[in-house]
Amino acid sequence: MREVYFHCSTDQHVLIDRSGVAMDLAEARAHAERMVHTMIMTPSAEDWRDWAVHVTDDLGDELFVVPFSSLLGQLH
Repeated sequence: MREVYFHCSTDQHVLIDRSGVAMDLAEARAHAERMVHTMIMTPSAEDWRDWAVHVTDDLGDELFVVPFSSLLGQLH
């Protein structure tokens, strides 16, 4: 297990996770996807298509990225 952080951002906004959580990569991916799902399902005027969750380790190295658009589906 490693300490991972979940930062959300667009070109204009950055939400920094300062607390971190100890988990393995599979748990981190599932957690990031739950975060995205929770944020897009919360009533808001925000257009989530350009947002992404950047998962980093305790050294600041990016482990992977989950674009919100990957869970929003195709626009019609």
